[in-house]
Amino acid sequence: MEPLYEKACDLVATAQGHEDEKLTEAVSILTDLVLRHETQAAQSKGDSVMKMKEKCLDELVGALVKKRDANGLRTLLGELRGLFQEIPKAKTAKIVRGIIEGIDKIPNSTDILVQVCQEQAAWATSEKRTFLRQRIDIKLSSLYYSTKRYKDALDLLSTLISEVKKLDDKLLLVEIHVLESKIHQALRNLPKAKAALVAARTAANAVYVPPSLQADMDAQSGILHGEEKDFKTGYSYFYEAFEQLSSLDDPRSIRALKYMLLSKIMAGDVSDVGMIISSKAGLKYAGSEVDALKAVAKAYESRSLADFQNVLQSYQAELQDDPVVHSHLKSLYDALMEQNLMRIIEPYSRVDVAHVASKINLPVEDVEAKLSQMILDKKFYGTLDQGNQGTLEIYDEDAKDDLFPSALSTIDNMSKVVDSLFTRSMKIVS
Repeated sequence: MEPLYEKACDLVATAQGHEDEKLTEAVSILTDLVLRHETQAAQSKGDSVMKMKEKCLDELVGALVKKRDANGLRTLLGELRGLFQEIPKAKTAKIVRGIIEGIDKIPNSTDILVQVCQEQAAWATSEKRTFLRQRIDIKLSSLYYSTKRYKDALDLLSTLISEVKKLDDKLLLVEIHVLESKIHQALRNLPKAKAALVAARTAANAVYVPPSLQADMDAQSGILHGEEKDFKTGYSYFYEAFEQLSSLDDPRSIRALKYMLLSKIMAGDVSDVGMIISSKAGLKYAGSEVDALKAVAKAYESRSLADFQNVLQSYQAELQDDPVVHSHLKSLYDALMEQNLMRIIEPYSRVDVAHVASKINLPVEDVEAKLSQMILDKKFYGTLDQGNQGTLEIYDEDAKDDLFPSALSTIDNMSKVVDSLFTRSMKIVS
């Protein structure tokens, strides 16, 4: 086995690209080594043969990932069922989870991965492998969350929570509650999202939590504080998450850094963005993700709606595709637009909407819709006169007259006096 294994390793190492024929040859050799039935002499060696098979299996998974063959990995899981009967359950769980993670690394393999997780969860249930099935279910819930199948994810998690609580597996419970919090936050159900995160922190107090999971909790805390417009507290949580992920060289570090910069922009501390980017930690993750937030900060500082829109279009993948960033930038754009409109209409008592739109470089329809929303929200007092070619009429705010509240207060006090006198008179009569 050893010479064939080394040959396959060399083929994988020297393969150029996922379509290289060397990968196909390596996969064929390694599959044969993993699935072959050993002779009686080889079986007598026992552990040494099994260790070699495990090495071959690891290399085979790596080769299939490099080849981007998700269906090959799915087929491999089915072919390994016989081997799983011969090795310990813990080792089986490690292999299955390793192959699932391998499929996850292949681009555009989400649909196949969902099917694989469903198949493996059913197999683990039939084999009474509860530990493995629970971890596959968590992965499946995470996939449902990423594909926006929130109801399926919550249904699966609710079953898992009751099972894991009986087993008192605190660490697994932390993972489940953090994922549950993310799903509720995506559904805009903030009370339940906060409750799930509190449950995760409560469970985390009783067990050692790995740094990556702790960073996940901190990042989720920052997101929820951001939803409540508490960006300073949110920034501190994102900073903690960034520090932990950066020390692990986790690719999620760049996401935490993005949220740190976003928190500073939303809090109005735009000047701090440049300092963070130019710091040692910021320079380590320089790239389009950081450049996008830097451009947003610059556009916000100049109060230019045109620049802001250009940034959103130029960095669409970095800004629009992230739901957290997109949500906050939308509210930031609305606030910036309101400030610009208020500054333009301030000197006028009557002004054409078309003139306002030309000043702000936006379509008349968008400006008209925003002005009507501002009037309804009582940001200013006015009306849109549609009959007079789209004219905006602005009124002064009515001065508050204290006469009526004072009169009502006096009448209320007189009522109390009369009631008191009536009670006393009744006592005298009786």
